Amino acid sequence: MGLTPITLGYVPLLDSAVLIAAQEQGFAEAEGLEFALVRETSWANIRDRVAVGHFDAAHMLAPMPLSANLGLTPLDVPLVAPMALGLGGNAVTVSLPLWRAMEERGQVLGVDAGSSGTALARVIADRRSKGLPALRFGVVHPESGHNYELRYWLAASGVDTMSDIEIVVVPPPFLPDALRAGRVDGYCVGEPFNSVAVARGVGRIVTTKSSIWRSSPEKVLGVRREWAERFPEQLAAVIRAITRAARWCADPDNRDSLAGMLAREDRLGISAPILIRALTGRLFIGETDIVDVPDFFLPFERAANFPWISHALWFYSQMVRWRQVDHTAENAKKAARTYRPDIYRAALDGMGIAVPSANAKIEGALTEATAMGAQGGMLSLGPDGFFDGTRFDLDRLDAYIAGQQRVPSL
Repeated sequence: MGLTPITLGYVPLLDSAVLIAAQEQGFAEAEGLEFALVRETSWANIRDRVAVGHFDAAHMLAPMPLSANLGLTPLDVPLVAPMALGLGGNAVTVSLPLWRAMEERGQVLGVDAGSSGTALARVIADRRSKGLPALRFGVVHPESGHNYELRYWLAASGVDTMSDIEIVVVPPPFLPDALRAGRVDGYCVGEPFNSVAVARGVGRIVTTKSSIWRSSPEKVLGVRREWAERFPEQLAAVIRAITRAARWCADPDNRDSLAGMLAREDRLGISAPILIRALTGRLFIGETDIVDVPDFFLPFERAANFPWISHALWFYSQMVRWRQVDHTAENAKKAARTYRPDIYRAALDGMGIAVPSANAKIEGALTEATAMGAQGGMLSLGPDGFFDGTRFDLDRLDAYIAGQQRVPSL
């Protein structure tokens, strides 16, 4: 029998590695599949091409399937997320003038979210007191982890992100150029476009997703619900191929090969020495300043491919917080039903890969790596803390949402 063709869309970011490796390393072929990978520039294109059927599945922002099911998209096509594509991978980069202003107000070398948030909040408060224009920050999409973690970080640092700053949408590959041109003062984006700005001498990395919320979700495999129901065996094979690829990507012995694979012009088109920074967690936060962030991007470890319902509902809580959707019992149910751990668990049955037995967890409860029993073996989860020490318990969703209102400015 011939191979079953599967068309997948992706944006040229580091965490598309699991899709690219699934094709390049033969994991898709081993599952009887022929992956056709199509590179896109913007997340809106990814979303719409999945919805109209150009793509069978795609590398997708983790909140994007929720936004489709909550009525925030142009096309009314239900989506599901049957697996995640890794943890972490984002950072916040600022212009050199903004970095110098932060240094003057206490910014220290490193990527600690607490100290960098405090320094940036002081700069913002000082500019407001002097009547200067609000700083402008770029994110890749309104319904993105980037938007929510940027707002979460700044709000917890004392910034009203609805009035103290401006947030604009810019596709990931264009953000370094926007920073160079002064169109934005900073941005939150996935790698490699933080390291690109540093390498060009136009930006500094001030914090990372893994510092704001450790072991936090970023991308998922997004598919139409109708396609998932019509082709369950094909979807299961896709999940197995990508999971095997994620395990391969996580092996330190494969990092150089992976960086070379991703560097090709038809993949990410960014040099391997830039890509290896995030793959190893050895980040150049400035042209000569290096910090080690070992959990910066996790493609497989810590159940990185499991679609936790608690992740879905945390994103939902942020959609409510920033006035994108109303909080209702029905909307919460729609959000919870978007992530499909049942599909993931069934696809991996018999593979010998440990899969969480529970569908949700209390986010922020693990302060260190913790061994847990799981279907198919033992898992190590966490740490998964938020930098401000909060916890998210989906059983207390109403209280969490009520407590996360806009904060008064410093």
